[in-house]
Amino acid sequence: MMHPSRSAGGESFPETVHHALLMLGPRLVFLDLETTGASADRDRITEVGVVQVADGEYIGEWSTLVDPGRAIPPAIVSLTGITDQMVAGAPSFEDIGTKLLEQLEGRLLVAHNARFDYAFLRAEFRRLGIRFRARVLCTVRLSRALFPEHRHHNLDSVIERHGLSCSARHRALGDAQAVWAFARELQRVVDPGRLAEAVAAVTQVPVLPPGLDHERFEDLPDAPGVYVFYASDGTPLYAGRSVNLRSRVLAHFTGNGTLDRLQTLALRTASLEWTETAGELGAALREIALLRDLAPLYNRRRGPSEAWSLRWMPGSGVELVDLHGEAGIAPDSVYGVFRNRTDAWAALRGVARTQQLCGILLGLESGPGPCSAYPSGACRGACVGRETAAQHMVRLAGALARLRLAPWPFSGRIALREVDLERALGEVHVLDQWRHLGSARTDSELAALLERRGLPPFDVDHYRVLNRHLSHAPRPLPVVDLTRQLVW
Repeated sequence: MMHPSRSAGGESFPETVHHALLMLGPRLVFLDLETTGASADRDRITEVGVVQVADGEYIGEWSTLVDPGRAIPPAIVSLTGITDQMVAGAPSFEDIGTKLLEQLEGRLLVAHNARFDYAFLRAEFRRLGIRFRARVLCTVRLSRALFPEHRHHNLDSVIERHGLSCSARHRALGDAQAVWAFARELQRVVDPGRLAEAVAAVTQVPVLPPGLDHERFEDLPDAPGVYVFYASDGTPLYAGRSVNLRSRVLAHFTGNGTLDRLQTLALRTASLEWTETAGELGAALREIALLRDLAPLYNRRRGPSEAWSLRWMPGSGVELVDLHGEAGIAPDSVYGVFRNRTDAWAALRGVARTQQLCGILLGLESGPGPCSAYPSGACRGACVGRETAAQHMVRLAGALARLRLAPWPFSGRIALREVDLERALGEVHVLDQWRHLGSARTDSELAALLERRGLPPFDVDHYRVLNRHLSHAPRPLPVVDLTRQLVW
């Protein structure tokens, strides 16, 4: 039902805001969809809500339930309140397709996490034999661009942060009205020039090489995940990860007129594959696996998996230790993790140089002394008696302490659960002794992981990613100790 001349919430708004809205475009449609799940290919739309705006003025709104032709999962029913009984007898998407297309064509489509809604629209219209395309403005991306100081930009966070109202959260028209209210609020509180720049940035259309399937790029989500560029012969060219797949992938095709290394590889790209993850940690872990399995041409080359460290006990020299051969790592005597022997020795020489330590006492040199660094003053003389062995040992212990391998902070295997409620996507990462045993998205996958015995070899990349997450992440994921409890 259309209601002219007033806002979707029924209230009037200042004339200055009315004129400022024109910078978004003369014809807008604020849209939200409810669906049976997160996959545009497998799932279906259950509800459509639109708010139409023209020349900065509210024109009207329309919504309808849609029969998806399948059962709605209980988790979705709990989230949206839309049940099988409610959609029974509702029109199918085929029934509403023509009317909806009339409301969308020629308008800028504005939505929160717009790629989700856009992907579902394109999939549904494709099933009707209609090739639907639209210019899209994602208000999640717009919020991130304008308010980078905030961590969360889902619709609940936006509503709370800006004091907006929503007549029916997780219902299509209520959410579309909330996005319309957010757009008006941005016009009120953000400098017009800054807002115009942000809108231009998030709606920028990249220039894609002619050999690429442009339809594929339309489906890129504003979500965490990993991606791979392939050449026409199937050769993997580049693999990467991002907290926002769409912006990261399209960055390869935008620039200032010069071709850097990644833009050059993009011109060779004939196809693209990606996998969404529930969060940043899952993306980092999947990227490690991709780089190992595919060895893409444009990524930094990595030889056979190795893991080395430095071992030192008071009263002895420093030696290399192969972490792959260690059944149990004693963190108190192991320092640093390195991809190869060369890097490990280089790190020890760097410690010796910066701390004026003796190469002979460290085991870097042999002979009675003095060491090669003493004549230039780069060694304080432990090798010729000018410094006692005890003094040298104390300084070495202090220097190595910064490299000490972090102890595994749990009693055994743990699970980190990563969930994105907006996309109804969750993963459980199973870890032990800094090893990534695997990630699961279903009960059966998790059960298979838990049946595995033994540990995989120590991996430098896994250690660094997991240590960074557990030690330095602003909000580490909740931990479930699998030696005591299992929660999916």
